[in-house]
Amino acid sequence: MSVQLINPDGVVNLPVHHQASVATGSRIITLAGQVSWDAGAQLVGKGDLAAQAEQAYHNVATALQGLGASTDDITHVTVYVVGYTRATGKQVMEGRQRAADRLGVDFQHPGTFVGVTSLFDPDYLIEVQATAVVD
Repeated sequence: MSVQLINPDGVVNLPVHHQASVATGSRIITLAGQVSWDAGAQLVGKGDLAAQAEQAYHNVATALQGLGASTDDITHVTVYVVGYTRATGKQVMEGRQRAADRLGVDFQHPGTFVGVTSLFDPDYLIEVQATAVVD
């Protein structure tokens, strides 16, 4: 495997993600931010942040698969959430876990949550951007 997820000594160890990744592959994949579109570019989960998070993470996994990679190759994710609060953060984590369960994968990669006032369409509540490294 080209990516090792770790929690270095001296930093907090949280059960929801790792603090660092070490990648040794030769090909870098940078995905555009994934929103809650289905394959036909239709919004999934209007007004439901957890449903939108589930679809956005599903889209990340699908895009990686189409490039010959998997979620195991993710080195970092950046998650943009409209109106981020602790409550919305919990909804994102719920949707992320539902996607992980549905796909049989783990989404505990190093990541950053960014609260934003809006995305490109007012109905979109979340966007997930990912970087991966593969051999």
